[in-house]
Amino acid sequence: MKLFVTSLLAAFIALPAVPSFAQPGGAPAASAASAPAPVASAAVAPGNASVASPPAASAPVGKPDLVRGEASYAAVCVACHGAEGNSGIAANPKLAQQHPEYLVKQLQEYKSGKRKNAIMQGIASALSESDMRNIAYWAGDKKIKPGFAKDKDLVALGERIYRGGVADRQIAACAGCHSPNGAGIPAQYPRLGGQHAEYVATQLTNFRDGVRTNSLQMNQVAAKLNDREIRALSDYIAGLR
Repeated sequence: MKLFVTSLLAAFIALPAVPSFAQPGGAPAASAASAPAPVASAAVAPGNASVASPPAASAPVGKPDLVRGEASYAAVCVACHGAEGNSGIAANPKLAQQHPEYLVKQLQEYKSGKRKNAIMQGIASALSESDMRNIAYWAGDKKIKPGFAKDKDLVALGERIYRGGVADRQIAACAGCHSPNGAGIPAQYPRLGGQHAEYVATQLTNFRDGVRTNSLQMNQVAAKLNDREIRALSDYIAGLR
Protein backbone atom coordinates (compact mmCIF):
# COMPACT_ATOMS: atom_id res chain seq x y z
CA MET A 1 0.00 0.00 0.00
CA LYS A 2 2.83 2.44 0.80
CA LEU A 3 4.40 1.79 -2.63
CA PHE A 4 1.03 2.42 -4.37
CA VAL A 5 0.50 5.79 -2.60
CA THR A 6 4.06 6.86 -3.34
CA SER A 7 3.67 6.00 -7.04
CA LEU A 8 0.35 7.87 -7.21
CA LEU A 9 1.98 10.95 -5.62
CA ALA A 10 4.81 10.80 -8.16
CA ALA A 11 2.36 10.67 -11.06
CA PHE A 12 0.43 13.69 -9.69
CA ILE A 13 3.60 15.76 -9.25
CA ALA A 14 4.73 14.93 -12.80
CA LEU A 15 1.65 16.52 -14.41
CA PRO A 16 2.70 19.56 -16.54
CA ALA A 17 1.64 23.05 -15.56
CA VAL A 18 -0.98 24.64 -17.86
CA PRO A 19 -0.45 28.33 -18.68
CA SER A 20 -3.47 30.62 -18.48
CA PHE A 21 -4.30 33.23 -21.10
CA ALA A 22 -6.15 36.55 -20.82
CA GLN A 23 -9.33 36.94 -22.89
CA PRO A 24 -9.66 40.70 -23.42
CA GLY A 25 -12.41 42.98 -24.46
CA GLY A 26 -9.54 45.41 -24.44
CA ALA A 27 -6.57 43.76 -22.69
CA PRO A 28 -3.74 42.12 -24.71
CA ALA A 29 -3.65 38.37 -24.99
CA ALA A 30 -0.82 36.82 -23.01
CA SER A 31 2.20 36.13 -25.18
CA ALA A 32 4.48 33.16 -24.97
CA ALA A 33 7.09 35.39 -23.40
CA SER A 34 4.76 36.39 -20.56
CA ALA A 35 3.23 32.97 -19.88
CA PRO A 36 4.32 31.38 -16.60
CA ALA A 37 7.11 28.84 -16.92
CA PRO A 38 5.98 25.26 -16.26
CA VAL A 39 7.09 23.78 -12.95
CA ALA A 40 9.75 21.09 -13.29
CA SER A 41 8.50 17.63 -12.40
CA ALA A 42 10.47 15.11 -10.43
CA ALA A 43 9.75 11.50 -9.68
CA VAL A 44 9.58 10.74 -5.97
CA ALA A 45 11.62 7.73 -5.02
CA PRO A 46 10.09 5.35 -2.49
CA GLY A 47 10.86 6.51 1.02
CA ASN A 48 11.87 10.02 -0.20
CA ALA A 49 9.13 12.69 -0.18
CA SER A 50 11.34 15.59 -1.31
CA VAL A 51 10.52 17.35 -4.61
CA ALA A 52 13.04 19.15 -6.79
CA SER A 53 12.81 22.96 -6.63
CA PRO A 54 11.35 24.63 -9.74
CA PRO A 55 13.80 26.42 -12.02
CA ALA A 56 14.09 30.19 -11.95
CA ALA A 57 11.47 32.08 -14.01
CA SER A 58 12.45 32.94 -17.55
CA ALA A 59 13.93 36.38 -18.10
CA PRO A 60 11.42 39.14 -18.93
CA VAL A 61 11.24 40.52 -22.46
CA GLY A 62 14.05 43.03 -22.95
CA LYS A 63 13.73 46.65 -23.98
CA PRO A 64 12.61 47.18 -27.57
CA ASP A 65 15.40 47.73 -30.09
CA LEU A 66 14.44 50.88 -32.01
CA VAL A 67 17.22 50.42 -34.57
CA ARG A 68 15.88 47.00 -35.47
CA GLY A 69 12.37 48.41 -35.32
CA GLU A 70 13.21 51.04 -37.90
CA ALA A 71 14.79 48.44 -40.18
CA SER A 72 11.80 46.10 -39.90
CA TYR A 73 9.36 48.96 -40.46
CA ALA A 74 11.24 50.01 -43.61
CA ALA A 75 11.16 46.44 -44.88
CA VAL A 76 7.50 45.54 -44.32
CA CYS A 77 5.41 48.56 -43.20
CA VAL A 78 6.47 51.75 -44.95
CA ALA A 79 4.78 51.06 -48.28
CA CYS A 80 1.32 51.12 -46.70
CA HIS A 81 1.80 53.17 -43.52
CA GLY A 82 4.15 55.86 -44.82
CA ALA A 83 7.44 57.36 -43.72
CA GLU A 84 7.74 57.52 -39.93
CA GLY A 85 4.26 56.05 -39.51
CA ASN A 86 2.35 58.84 -41.23
CA SER A 87 0.33 57.10 -43.89
CA GLY A 88 -0.45 59.08 -47.00
CA ILE A 89 -3.20 56.63 -47.95
CA ALA A 90 -6.49 57.41 -46.23
CA ALA A 91 -7.52 53.74 -46.12
CA ASN A 92 -4.40 52.82 -44.13
CA PRO A 93 -4.00 54.05 -40.54
CA LYS A 94 -1.32 56.36 -39.28
CA LEU A 95 0.85 54.45 -36.79
CA ALA A 96 2.96 57.37 -35.57
CA GLN A 97 2.51 58.26 -31.89
CA GLN A 98 0.18 55.30 -31.36
CA HIS A 99 0.48 53.53 -28.02
CA PRO A 100 3.08 50.78 -28.60
CA GLU A 101 1.37 48.10 -26.53
CA TYR A 102 -1.84 48.70 -28.46
CA LEU A 103 0.07 48.21 -31.73
CA VAL A 104 1.66 45.02 -30.37
CA LYS A 105 -1.79 43.72 -29.43
CA GLN A 106 -3.16 44.41 -32.91
CA LEU A 107 -0.23 42.62 -34.56
CA GLN A 108 -0.75 39.64 -32.25
CA GLU A 109 -4.43 39.53 -33.14
CA TYR A 110 -3.74 39.79 -36.86
CA LYS A 111 -1.29 36.92 -36.50
CA SER A 112 -3.76 34.74 -34.58
CA GLY A 113 -6.64 35.64 -36.89
CA LYS A 114 -8.68 37.27 -34.13
CA ARG A 115 -8.59 40.48 -36.16
CA LYS A 116 -9.37 39.70 -39.78
CA ASN A 117 -7.28 41.11 -42.62
CA ALA A 118 -5.61 38.83 -45.13
CA ILE A 119 -2.76 41.21 -45.93
CA MET A 120 -1.98 42.04 -42.31
CA GLN A 121 -2.26 38.43 -41.20
CA GLY A 122 0.34 37.45 -43.78
CA ILE A 123 2.69 40.20 -42.62
CA ALA A 124 2.16 39.64 -38.89
CA SER A 125 2.62 35.88 -39.24
CA ALA A 126 6.22 36.47 -40.28
CA LEU A 127 6.98 38.63 -37.23
CA SER A 128 8.32 37.40 -33.90
CA GLU A 129 7.20 38.96 -30.62
CA SER A 130 10.46 40.93 -30.56
CA ASP A 131 9.86 42.17 -34.10
CA MET A 132 6.39 43.37 -33.11
CA ARG A 133 7.67 45.23 -30.07
CA ASN A 134 10.55 46.78 -31.97
CA ILE A 135 8.27 48.06 -34.74
CA ALA A 136 5.55 49.23 -32.36
CA TYR A 137 7.89 51.18 -30.11
CA TRP A 138 9.71 52.73 -33.06
CA ALA A 139 6.45 53.88 -34.69
CA GLY A 140 5.02 55.03 -31.37
CA ASP A 141 8.05 57.24 -30.88
CA LYS A 142 7.34 59.20 -34.07
CA LYS A 143 5.18 62.33 -34.14
CA ILE A 144 1.84 62.10 -35.90
CA LYS A 145 1.05 64.64 -38.60
CA PRO A 146 -2.18 66.40 -37.64
CA GLY A 147 -5.31 65.90 -39.69
CA PHE A 148 -8.24 68.18 -40.40
CA ALA A 149 -12.02 67.99 -40.23
CA LYS A 150 -13.53 68.65 -43.66
CA ASP A 151 -17.31 68.52 -43.36
CA LYS A 152 -18.58 71.68 -41.64
CA ASP A 153 -22.15 70.39 -41.65
CA LEU A 154 -21.28 67.25 -39.71
CA VAL A 155 -18.41 68.28 -37.44
CA ALA A 156 -20.72 69.76 -34.76
CA LEU A 157 -22.65 66.48 -34.58
CA GLY A 158 -19.40 64.55 -34.36
CA GLU A 159 -18.16 66.74 -31.53
CA ARG A 160 -21.44 66.31 -29.64
CA ILE A 161 -21.30 62.52 -29.80
CA TYR A 162 -17.56 62.31 -29.14
CA ARG A 163 -17.70 64.51 -26.05
CA GLY A 164 -21.13 63.74 -24.64
CA GLY A 165 -22.47 60.60 -26.27
CA VAL A 166 -26.21 60.21 -26.94
CA ALA A 167 -27.95 59.75 -23.60
CA ASP A 168 -31.40 58.72 -24.84
CA ARG A 169 -29.85 55.91 -26.95
CA GLN A 170 -27.27 54.93 -24.34
CA ILE A 171 -24.31 55.76 -26.60
CA ALA A 172 -21.26 56.45 -24.45
CA ALA A 173 -19.03 59.46 -25.07
CA CYS A 174 -15.91 58.48 -27.01
CA ALA A 175 -13.88 60.89 -24.88
CA GLY A 176 -14.40 58.66 -21.84
CA CYS A 177 -11.99 56.07 -23.24
CA HIS A 178 -10.10 57.90 -25.97
CA SER A 179 -9.69 61.19 -23.99
CA PRO A 180 -11.03 64.64 -24.95
CA ASN A 181 -8.16 65.34 -27.36
CA GLY A 182 -8.10 61.84 -28.84
CA ALA A 183 -4.84 60.82 -27.16
CA GLY A 184 -6.34 57.61 -25.75
CA ILE A 185 -5.07 55.70 -22.74
CA PRO A 186 -1.78 53.80 -23.09
CA ALA A 187 -2.10 50.00 -23.43
CA GLN A 188 -5.91 50.16 -23.17
CA TYR A 189 -7.46 52.51 -25.71
CA PRO A 190 -5.80 53.70 -28.93
CA ARG A 191 -4.96 57.23 -29.95
CA LEU A 192 -7.58 58.51 -32.39
CA GLY A 193 -6.76 62.20 -32.79
CA GLY A 194 -5.47 63.03 -36.26
CA GLN A 195 -6.30 59.62 -37.73
CA HIS A 196 -7.63 59.46 -41.30
CA ALA A 197 -11.40 59.96 -41.29
CA GLU A 198 -11.83 57.29 -43.98
CA TYR A 199 -9.99 54.71 -41.89
CA VAL A 200 -11.95 55.53 -38.71
CA ALA A 201 -15.25 55.36 -40.60
CA THR A 202 -14.36 51.95 -42.02
CA GLN A 203 -13.45 50.58 -38.59
CA LEU A 204 -16.61 51.91 -36.93
CA THR A 205 -18.71 50.42 -39.74
CA ASN A 206 -16.88 47.10 -39.42
CA PHE A 207 -17.44 47.07 -35.65
CA ARG A 208 -21.13 47.89 -36.14
CA ASP A 209 -21.67 45.25 -38.82
CA GLY A 210 -19.74 42.50 -37.02
CA VAL A 211 -16.94 42.40 -39.60
CA ARG A 212 -14.41 43.36 -36.95
CA THR A 213 -14.91 41.41 -33.74
CA ASN A 214 -11.75 41.85 -31.67
CA SER A 215 -13.38 44.35 -29.26
CA LEU A 216 -16.79 43.54 -27.79
CA GLN A 217 -16.92 47.00 -26.23
CA MET A 218 -16.58 48.67 -29.63
CA ASN A 219 -19.08 46.28 -31.22
CA GLN A 220 -21.64 47.35 -28.61
CA VAL A 221 -20.98 51.08 -29.04
CA ALA A 222 -20.86 51.07 -32.84
CA ALA A 223 -24.01 48.95 -33.10
CA LYS A 224 -26.02 52.03 -32.05
CA LEU A 225 -24.52 54.42 -34.62
CA ASN A 226 -26.05 55.19 -38.00
CA ASP A 227 -24.07 56.03 -41.14
CA ARG A 228 -24.39 59.79 -40.69
CA GLU A 229 -23.16 59.63 -37.09
CA ILE A 230 -20.20 57.49 -38.14
CA ARG A 231 -19.23 60.01 -40.82
CA ALA A 232 -19.60 62.88 -38.34
CA LEU A 233 -17.51 61.19 -35.67
CA SER A 234 -14.80 60.18 -38.13
CA ASP A 235 -14.51 63.70 -39.54
CA TYR A 236 -14.36 65.25 -36.06
CA ILE A 237 -11.71 62.73 -34.93
CA ALA A 238 -9.52 63.56 -37.92
CA GLY A 239 -9.23 67.15 -36.69
CA LEU A 240 -8.55 66.34 -33.04
CA ARG A 241 -5.15 67.34 -31.67
